Amino acid sequence: MHSESDWAAATQKFQQSLSESWGKAMQSFQQLGLPADGHGHGASPPAMVSFSSEKLEQLRQAYLKEASELWNHGLQPKPSGDRRFAADAWSANPIAAFSASTYLLNARTMLGLAEAVEADAKTRARLRFAVEQFMAASAPSNFMALNADAQNRAIETSGESIAKGMKNLLADIQQGHVSMTDESLFEVGRNVATTQGAVVFENELFQLIEYKPLGKQVYERPFLFVPPCINKFYILDLQPENSVIRYTVEQGHRTFVVSWRNADDSLANKTWDDYIEDAAIRAIAVVQDITGARKINALGFCVGGTILATALAVLAARGEKPVASTTFLTTLLDFSDTGILDLFIDEPMVQYREMQMGKGGLLKGQELATTFSFLRPNDLVWNYVVGNYLKGETPPPFDLLYWNSDSTNLPGPMYTWYLRNTYFENNIVKPGKCTVAGESVDLSTVDMPVYIYGSREDHIVPIAGAYASTRHLPGKKRFVMGASGHIAGVINAPVKNKRSYWTNDKLPATIDQWIAGAKEHPGSWWTDWSGWLKGHAGKLVPAPKSYGKGAKYKAIEPAPGRYVKAKA
Repeated sequence: MHSESDWAAATQKFQQSLSESWGKAMQSFQQLGLPADGHGHGASPPAMVSFSSEKLEQLRQAYLKEASELWNHGLQPKPSGDRRFAADAWSANPIAAFSASTYLLNARTMLGLAEAVEADAKTRARLRFAVEQFMAASAPSNFMALNADAQNRAIETSGESIAKGMKNLLADIQQGHVSMTDESLFEVGRNVATTQGAVVFENELFQLIEYKPLGKQVYERPFLFVPPCINKFYILDLQPENSVIRYTVEQGHRTFVVSWRNADDSLANKTWDDYIEDAAIRAIAVVQDITGARKINALGFCVGGTILATALAVLAARGEKPVASTTFLTTLLDFSDTGILDLFIDEPMVQYREMQMGKGGLLKGQELATTFSFLRPNDLVWNYVVGNYLKGETPPPFDLLYWNSDSTNLPGPMYTWYLRNTYFENNIVKPGKCTVAGESVDLSTVDMPVYIYGSREDHIVPIAGAYASTRHLPGKKRFVMGASGHIAGVINAPVKNKRSYWTNDKLPATIDQWIAGAKEHPGSWWTDWSGWLKGHAGKLVPAPKSYGKGAKYKAIEPAPGRYVKAKA
């Protein structure tokens, strides 16, 4: 039996050891090479990291206190507050519990160190992102030797979970990405993208799909969806019960959608101008031609919204205003606030991309998909590594995650123009700064009524970035905020009766002021949008009895068409 003095001496020795470890950690952390220009590209010699002495001392005291408490628990700590260690196996195994608790302490400390660095905000944010990536990758849950839950699964299944995990790993290596859902259960045109319609026009950049009306009458102004070209359009048409496209058809709108072609080598030289002139502007003109409508209504989603707004500015410069109202869903027009994506973009990075593919080439879809996944590494990467490979699980069927894995390529020249003129230089909102398709771009000429939607927890289009569009569009505006993120917030059908949305008829200077005066409504924002759109749709007229128009725009093939089925 050890005496109390022995225990006190051991504790004191441990405290001393912790202090020495802290000093070594500090020394190692200061060797992190941050270039003097803060860009992280290694062009300048490494500069030593300096810390706020006050924050550092607070962090040191907190670390020593928590580490001592962990030591005093012996080998009986209970990791809590992190779902990676929520399974009973972590608490039941003392070594695993201690490992998880130590990891969580170190993770908090490392992030605290990143916050204590005395540097500009972008450098601090980059350092924090790097630490988050490192800590996410090094979690004990990611390793079979340390994951008590995966070990229990292996024992319970007599090793079958390990065999299934290896099979899953080999399958994912073959397909080139980590499976987020059981992809074998989905097929485009069979159980996703099933709204009835036909392709009525196509060129080398897109197919135009017209959908079959569900009633005897439609509104006189047709409706055109312009989805993002960095993804497949069927995010708007997943299942019948959560399809934005089907909902729009049900509301009585004669509905069309742009289905982007998955870029291959034949499109490697296509530019932003091509996507504006030969895709967005062409789609508007074809919808007018097919329907005979003088004006149409249009919607742009994410990058599709940026493309649509640019196209409308180009048309306005030509004295043409074919769109009566526009909806922008989670769209950036003003790129002053791009959230976490800003960490990756600076002059050396943009120049590198321009040299790499600015004159021709492809940005591979898998590269984009991987980048977006690592913005939320625990949820979209390591969660599936653990489940698929360590536990031998097959992820459950989920249409949205199937779509998320169905990536698309982009032409290099188009992508590099977009990168420099939006994310880096924010030129689209500067009147006359951009020339697109031979015209000077000025968003103040896009003067129709607009409906602008932003998602509260969006990490790709921050809510402040979505709201910033209200400062640049001169027409009558309605801004609505939905709950959740970039995709889940948008795909929130009324039949689900989930989440909430917020409205405020006033448009103050900042999003914080708007939120302070906003009213919350339970359920889906779709109903609010549908009511707004009805006011711009015109009178009801007889629904067309066939797709397209005569021999010029005859049905080429059933929806969803072959472009959307092409793999990256």
